[in-house]
Amino acid sequence: MSSEVLDLFLELAAVASPPGEEREVADIVVRYLRDCGLEPDEDGAGAEVDATAGNLYVRLEATAPGEPLFLCAHLDTVPPTDAIEPVVEEGIVRNARPTILGGDNKAAVAAMLDATRRVLAENRRHAGIELVFTPKEEVGLLGAYAFDHRRLHARTGYVYDQAAAIGEIVLGAPSSQQLEYRFHGRAAHAGMYPEEGRSAIAAAARAIAEMQLGRIDDETTANVGEIRGGTAPNIVPEWCTVIGEARSHDERKLAGIVQAMQDAVTFAAGVAECEVETQTRRSYRAYRFRRDDTVVAIAADALARCGFEPTYGLSGGAADANVFNERGLACVNLANGMAEIHTPDEHIAVADLEAMVEVTLALLDTARAD
Repeated sequence: MSSEVLDLFLELAAVASPPGEEREVADIVVRYLRDCGLEPDEDGAGAEVDATAGNLYVRLEATAPGEPLFLCAHLDTVPPTDAIEPVVEEGIVRNARPTILGGDNKAAVAAMLDATRRVLAENRRHAGIELVFTPKEEVGLLGAYAFDHRRLHARTGYVYDQAAAIGEIVLGAPSSQQLEYRFHGRAAHAGMYPEEGRSAIAAAARAIAEMQLGRIDDETTANVGEIRGGTAPNIVPEWCTVIGEARSHDERKLAGIVQAMQDAVTFAAGVAECEVETQTRRSYRAYRFRRDDTVVAIAADALARCGFEPTYGLSGGAADANVFNERGLACVNLANGMAEIHTPDEHIAVADLEAMVEVTLALLDTARAD
């Protein structure tokens, strides 16, 4: 089994590219585009976000009237824990080793590149195409935030970054707030003078126990993901840092859960006679589309042309689409068949890789005005 998009995906997936280490994959993308007769450029975002590659950008001038489109995919993956050896078994691409495959988001990179090759090779008419490939998406959409969106001529765009069956159109994604709490207690010998100590870890544990975590409702989640503290088993810990996040599609709900988490921290610190420092940072902002919005209608039409029944949903995760929408563009996230991403069981069907090339071409056809 072989096809242009499959061969390209296997080449991309075999190269590890955890956040900040995208150089080798970026070089493959640049080489591919140059082989197509295009000359992509790379911005200075690599230095800005501490990555080995910046954002890659290339534009194809329109050859027909209509709505120009931009397509975006990210070059990084979550960090692999083993080598990546993609194999094809019964029409499914998997990793032969017990770690990620990297289909998130290299399946999208491959589909967008192969569709671009097809446009040029087949002299297909289009209303304008722009491609953006970003670094460090997995750790806060950093590459997209560093990209100068004013370079884009298109106001309408797509990312393929939803792990679901082809046909799903993401109408909205949440806002997220990152939260860091640093508890300050008092050190003391844990065996000789424990009563003189004030345990920062105990305060942090009480705070976490008071928080409502997990799925709060259909629109809202909260999580504590990191805890660091103490210096030795025989010392009452004088410090402890807790890092968490809250997400919601509703800004009022997000503010409410953030405040509830802060209240739990303040209460626990008071009971333990500790001090606490709080830092909060907005990670990204929510967006929401209607089914009759142009960007959604184009996607629905393109999917139907390719034989897929459009479905609509909301995502609990973010994508580079959040950044473009925050900046006033219209960018929709489309499912592309990825499955069990971020796990050793990650896989994608060859048929879905090939189908997303056709969906990309159908997006361009639908966006034409003639």
